[in-house]
Amino acid sequence: MQSFHGRLANQTASLMKPHLLPLGILCTLIPFVTVSGWAAEPLAEERTIIKALDYVSGERMLADVALLSSEALNGRQAGTADDERAGEYFSRQLMELAPKLPISPVAMKDSPTITVTEIAPEPALDLVFPGQSGNRTVYRVGKDYLPILDSPSVHIKAPIVFVGYGIAGGERGFDEYAGLDVNGSVVLFLRGKPEGYSGQISHADKVRMAQEKGAVAYLTATGPILSAYEIRRGLGGKPSAYYGQATVDLGGAWITTELAERIVATSDTALLSRQERLNQLSPQSHLTPVVIHLEWSTKRTPSALRNLGYLLSGSDADRREDTVLLGAHRDHFGRQAGVLFAGADDNASGTAVVLEVARAMAQAGVRPKRSILFASFTGEEQGLIGSTSYVRHPARRLDQTKAMINVDHTGIGNGRLTVGVTGLEKSLAGEAGRLAGVADQVDLFGFFPGGDHVPFKEAGVPTLTIVTGGTHSHFHQPTDRADTVNAELLIRAARYTLALTLHLANSP
Repeated sequence: MQSFHGRLANQTASLMKPHLLPLGILCTLIPFVTVSGWAAEPLAEERTIIKALDYVSGERMLADVALLSSEALNGRQAGTADDERAGEYFSRQLMELAPKLPISPVAMKDSPTITVTEIAPEPALDLVFPGQSGNRTVYRVGKDYLPILDSPSVHIKAPIVFVGYGIAGGERGFDEYAGLDVNGSVVLFLRGKPEGYSGQISHADKVRMAQEKGAVAYLTATGPILSAYEIRRGLGGKPSAYYGQATVDLGGAWITTELAERIVATSDTALLSRQERLNQLSPQSHLTPVVIHLEWSTKRTPSALRNLGYLLSGSDADRREDTVLLGAHRDHFGRQAGVLFAGADDNASGTAVVLEVARAMAQAGVRPKRSILFASFTGEEQGLIGSTSYVRHPARRLDQTKAMINVDHTGIGNGRLTVGVTGLEKSLAGEAGRLAGVADQVDLFGFFPGGDHVPFKEAGVPTLTIVTGGTHSHFHQPTDRADTVNAELLIRAARYTLALTLHLANSP
């Protein structure tokens, strides 16, 4: 079957053959093509993109993903030597292109110093249920629970109190701590907020409230009734790697929905029933008869983060100061509590796509009219620290940054591409799909609420976010390994990203 490239090339050639066009159409086209040059630039752009697309290699991207998510790079936790090594790999791959692509490093201001936390191996979470006569049920880290990754060290034995969603002093007097004594206890709260609650509540708010009420630690879990966001992200009952980013020092763990159900069921009402009532803003808090033992050690080290950027200067003197920024975050969660979070889909895959776009441009000899900045951000998993720092101290003027393209999670999914667009016409993103030959596999949306594009959007820079569609079942899990990444999806994402980047860099 003839490829899209071949079909488009033939169609372009046919447009230039007068004998194939009706006389009326020919008379209409000739003045624009031969006199004003109206069609010349778009046709040249398409030929440039078609040429570059032929160099996209799934094999190279799989090799990138395999290396970045290997044991050698230990999960690329931001601020660690592993993160630095991942950055060195990104830099080395781009600088190897310099003989064919006039690319050069740009100065990036270091991000603020952060605290790198590492949970030591062999943590403990044990429960004593009623009737066990003091015998403990031992649970497995990475499967039944995960410590919240910025938790302090804990060594606690205490009763568990279920506090619903953990909200106090909320709208319409919704207070799940009312009449409840949690002093010296471990509180268990559900993630998110009740369906009927319109106010804002964050995880950090819940942790702060728990400490103010006297809790010595907390547990959190996804309820059996999933929100639309949780369904869309493919989140289920498993615990995920997570930085709580709370301003108070309270130890915590994310447990499975199944384990939360077992704890709550000791009080004669199932968690599902309690969540249904909570969604009608009916508090369901109660002391459970379950006693928990939590223990682990946390090491904390201050460290600076380093973004990386490489600039391909534009060929058009009038547009050279304009910039299209193409970026992906390289960091993940590292090795926590003895469990490796390899981060193949998140976000070795996006990093591989950015590298492959540069390689394809180099091999095709492409020189765009506007400048392109290839960026590797870090600290994304800890609250978009790297991209936020860039926006505060940009290497290229933000008012001349025509778009920020963020590539994240492009190795797993249903075969489609999901593209979020802000500050630009969606038709532009759709046109890139046509140029890449994937127009019927691209779904266009508006703003996505998470990722390195967010600080740019808030600063007024147009953004485009590219992810593979469908659920990402290994999201923030130790199962996010290279052997789960799909080469065909990487190729599709890279082709689209390449076409989009060149389209933005060359369009009038």
